[in-house]
Amino acid sequence: MKKIFLIILTTCISLGIFAQKVVNIKDRGARSSDQTGNTAIIQKAIDEVSSAGGGTVIIPAGRFVTAILTLKSNVNLHLDKYAVLAGSTKRADYGPSSQVSALIVANKATNISITGEGMIDGQGEALLKDIYVMLNAGTLQDKEWKTENPWHQVRPEEENRPKIIDFDFCKNVTIKGITLRNALCWVQRYNQCENLTVDSIYVESNIFWNNDGIDLVDCKNATISNSFFNCDDDGICFKSSDRNSRCENIVVCNCVVRSSASAIKFGTASWGGFKNITVKDIFVYDTFRSAVAMEAVDGGVMDNVTIENIKAVNTGNALVIRLGHRNKDEVISSLRNVTIRNLDVEVPRIKPDIGYNMEGPSKRYPHNVFPSSATGIPGHAVENVLIENVKISYKGGADKNVACFGLDSLNRVPEKISDYPEFSMFGELPSWGFYVRHVNGIQFKNVTVGFDESDFRPAYVFDDVTGLLLNNVEVKSATEMPVIVLKNTNKPVIEGLKLPLQDKKAIRYIKK
Repeated sequence: MKKIFLIILTTCISLGIFAQKVVNIKDRGARSSDQTGNTAIIQKAIDEVSSAGGGTVIIPAGRFVTAILTLKSNVNLHLDKYAVLAGSTKRADYGPSSQVSALIVANKATNISITGEGMIDGQGEALLKDIYVMLNAGTLQDKEWKTENPWHQVRPEEENRPKIIDFDFCKNVTIKGITLRNALCWVQRYNQCENLTVDSIYVESNIFWNNDGIDLVDCKNATISNSFFNCDDDGICFKSSDRNSRCENIVVCNCVVRSSASAIKFGTASWGGFKNITVKDIFVYDTFRSAVAMEAVDGGVMDNVTIENIKAVNTGNALVIRLGHRNKDEVISSLRNVTIRNLDVEVPRIKPDIGYNMEGPSKRYPHNVFPSSATGIPGHAVENVLIENVKISYKGGADKNVACFGLDSLNRVPEKISDYPEFSMFGELPSWGFYVRHVNGIQFKNVTVGFDESDFRPAYVFDDVTGLLLNNVEVKSATEMPVIVLKNTNKPVIEGLKLPLQDKKAIRYIKK
C-alpha cells in the first residue's frame, strides 16, 4: 500500500497536479502605463490563484498603476526586479469621504505574502494634489481640513489619506525584499496579525504627516529584520488599540531608522499593551524626537521589553519611558520589567531633521536640550527598570537666559497625567542627562553621560524614586553643583560613582 501511495504521489508531482499556480499579470492583459485599468486584471489574478489553492501572482518589470487590491489566502504577490506597482493618484479610487482604503488590503487571510525586488509606490504627492482639488471643490468631506489641530498643522485627516498596506486579522504573513515609497499616511499597518515576518524591506516615505514606516497593532509572534526605514513619522511603531489584546512575542533586529518623530516607538495607542518584545541591533540617524520611546498611557500593560545594541547619531533625545493616564475610564496603565542595554546616543543642540521634507514640528517656546526620562504618575510608578552599558553624549550649551528651572522649584514640574506623551511634554526640565520621577526599582549600571558645551543643570534628578541603584555611573561634564539631585529618594545605593568635580556638594538630598 505504501509503495502504491508513493507511486501515485510521484506521478501527481511529475504531472504538476500539486504544483502551485503562477500567473503573470502581463499575460492577463495588464499594461505598463499611467492608467488604472490594471486593477480588475490584477485582482482577478489574485482571486484565480487563491481559488486554485494557492500560488504566485507576478508583477513583471514595468510600471503598473492600480487602485485597491485585496490579497487573498495562499497568494504570494511577487514583484520582479524593476517592477513598480503604483497606486492611483485619484482619491475617489480609494473609497468615500473619511472611509479611505489602503492600496493593498487583506482581512482574515492566511498564508499571504508580498515578495520580490520590486517597488510599491503610493504616489502620495500626486494623490495629495487631487485631495486638495476635491476639498476645495467640496466633493470630499474632511473634519480636519482648514482647522488647526494640536500640532499646529493644517492637513486632511488620516481617514482621507491612503496607506500602502493594511492587513487585519491575518495569519502567516510574509513581507520580504520589496521597496515601499511615498505613502500619504502610515506606510503599512498590520492589525491583530499572527506569525508575521517582515524582512529585508526598504521604506522611504517623507511625503506628508503621519508617515509611520511600519505599525504593528496588537500583533503576535512577529519579526522585523534587516530593513531600512526613512519616514516622516515614527519609524518602527508598536500600537495596541484593543483592551483585550496586545503586541506580544515580537523581535526587531538589524534595522536602520531615520524619522522626523521617534525611531522606535511603543504607543501612543496602548489600550491592551506590549509584552515579551525585544528590539536590538538598530542604527538611528537624523531623528527629530527619541531614539526609543516607550509609552503606556491608555490603560494597557507594558511588561518584559528589552532594548539593546542601539546606536543613534544626530537624534533629539535618547530615551523616554512614560506611564500616563490618557484614557477616560478608570483603568490605569502599568509599565514594568524594562531593560535598556548597550545604548549609545549623540544628542545635538540644533534640530536633527533640518532639511528633510515635512520636518517634525518645532516647539513654540524657548528651551534647552531635553534629557532622557523615566516617569510615572503619583500613586502609579514605573517598576523595575534596568539601564545598563549606556552612553549619551549631549552637545549641551544650555543658557539660563533661554530657560531656567531652579532646584528650589522641583515641585513645579507639571505632572501632565493625561497629556500626549513625549520627551518634551513637561517643558523645560531641571536636568540635562536623566530626569526620573515616580519610579520603583531602577538601576543604572555602567552609564556615562557628558556634554561638549556647558550646561548649568544637574546631570541627574531623581524625584519620588525607591530602589535606586547607581553602579559605576560616570558624569563626564559639570558646570555647577550639584551633579546629582535626590528628592524623596530613600536609601539609594551608590557604588563607583565618577564625577568631574569631587565635591561634597556634588550630590544633593532634598526632602519634600
